[in-house]
Amino acid sequence: MAKEWAKSFYKSTAWLKTRESYISSVNGLCERCLAKDRYTPGHIVHHIEWLTPNNINDPMITLNHENLEYLCLTCHNQEHFSTQESVRDDVMFDSEGNLVEV
Repeated sequence: MAKEWAKSFYKSTAWLKTRESYISSVNGLCERCLAKDRYTPGHIVHHIEWLTPNNINDPMITLNHENLEYLCLTCHNQEHFSTQESVRDDVMFDSEGNLVEV
């Protein structure tokens, strides 16, 4: 879900045309999966330099194909959510997904 300050950008004609042309340019496949010889349909056009309230009006960041990457949902979620720091360092998940003390 787009942040409030970015919603109008993601609805703009400029973005919709850029998005469509970028997806076409990479044949609709996830670029990170393709680099690993996996053919996975893409899902989200990702901005390599993440959008912020300070750069949302800069077309060299928002609309530039050089700053875009087409990703499947798994790769996009890894990009945005796997880098977050853990809240606790005294617990972890075991191989079966159970929370255990370190």
